[in-house]
Amino acid sequence: MSEVIPPRKKRQVSIARAPLRSRVAIVKGQDSGRFTDFYHAVLTSSWPVFIVQLGLLFVAVNVIFALLYLADAGGISNAAPGNFTDAFFFSVQTLGAGGSGMAPKDFYTDVLVAVESFFGILTIAVFAGLMFARFSRPVARVVFSKIAVVSLFDGVPTLMFRAANQRGNSILDASVTVSLARQYVTLEGVEMRRFQELKLLRSYNPLFALSWTVMHPIDEASPLFNLTPEQMAAQEMEIVVMLSGMDETIADHIFTRHAYWHDEIEWQKRFADVISIAPTGHRVLDLAHFHETLDDG
Repeated sequence: MSEVIPPRKKRQVSIARAPLRSRVAIVKGQDSGRFTDFYHAVLTSSWPVFIVQLGLLFVAVNVIFALLYLADAGGISNAAPGNFTDAFFFSVQTLGAGGSGMAPKDFYTDVLVAVESFFGILTIAVFAGLMFARFSRPVARVVFSKIAVVSLFDGVPTLMFRAANQRGNSILDASVTVSLARQYVTLEGVEMRRFQELKLLRSYNPLFALSWTVMHPIDEASPLFNLTPEQMAAQEMEIVVMLSGMDETIADHIFTRHAYWHDEIEWQKRFADVISIAPTGHRVLDLAHFHETLDDG
């Protein structure tokens, strides 16, 4: 597809022996239960899972109160004594502050209705807060090229990848950091996952609106100097990218991440051109060819 922009006046990094391509981190030796960090779990779960979880919580609360109502047989008018279905839907109507033909008949049921009404106020507030938190959370819509390339730039072999802002607005004061993760063995024979920051030709972009090609020169000062693809595979190398900036529309800080495994780097390749000028004078970013590469030379 093509995106028209008007003219202007994130794999896991693991300390394990074989890093996974997954973005999900696993920490052993700690409580991995999701209830230990409920708010974070709610924000990071998918929308279908989030809705199902809210639905299950709603049903569970009403089941509990329905069982409490059943403890007082005949405590609800216009409900069959001992009928779980009537008690359940009476609880649903009470929790949602809805009207019905059923009503409490004695002190025990009156107290339960008062407790459930108060609990319903808290539940609605929590549900509304969680929904707002998910909708208002700033999320970057930045697409990275599926692969990185190594090509000559000003006569120097250069590692390149590119990013594009899919929203079509601008990311202000954008900055990117690139690190090399690889297996390293110390002189004492201890193996660890080591990170080294890669120096970039340009790590700051004051107005990131279209496409940004990030470049790291592979010179004598680079950790990649004189390395072959086979050596990179042997050391399980991974290029870790972090990009952040200010979204001009929502005026909030956003960030995103991405990673390139050693087999996602193509040598002696260059990216196809994806920016053109339309007859109207608009710059056009062609995302349909964003990931395409050509032979260097």
